[in-house]
Amino acid sequence: LDAFQIEACKALEDGSGVLVAAPTGSGKTVVGEFAVHLALASGTKCFYTTPIKALSNQKYADLVARYGPEKVGLLTGDNSVNGEAPVVVMTTEVLRNMLYAQSPTLAGLAFVVMDEVHYLADRFRGAVWEEVIIHVPDSVRIVALSATVSNAEEFGEWLQAVRGDTAVIVDGHRPVPLFQHMLVGTRLYDLFVDTGPG
Repeated sequence: LDAFQIEACKALEDGSGVLVAAPTGSGKTVVGEFAVHLALASGTKCFYTTPIKALSNQKYADLVARYGPEKVGLLTGDNSVNGEAPVVVMTTEVLRNMLYAQSPTLAGLAFVVMDEVHYLADRFRGAVWEEVIIHVPDSVRIVALSATVSNAEEFGEWLQAVRGDTAVIVDGHRPVPLFQHMLVGTRLYDLFVDTGPG
């Protein structure tokens, strides 16, 4: 594990919520999956939220492969599979609707993983993330994961004000290099090429 993953998992073990901001491909998902592990180990529930159905379906398949179909459910606008399982993957809108309906499914909930939490800044859908963060019961720990939160420290301060004890963990190392190119006709040009002195 990388240092930021260890720090975030330790914070969860110690009873804090976490905000993890790290580049794409760096392994933030490990922290969300650790929350799933903690919930199953303690006999509580973990909801794993994603912004889009395709990502929910992918995460559901990953967790079923690890824990089996009896322990994992899926709730999206299109699918309802084993919704009373201890681990349920869902879109963030589904969780928001459950909170407002005071769904009995919320009983025993210990963790909410909010993958792609930077959607909070989305002009049209961001309010859903904000409402979930504010209305999830105080006993529930939020595990917020994002690759693109530019103001992670400021966002973390808001999370601490709204949710209480929240560790803010930022890692800038990009394990998957990011290169930009431009296609002109049939030729691909590298952008931002360092040509050396002169």
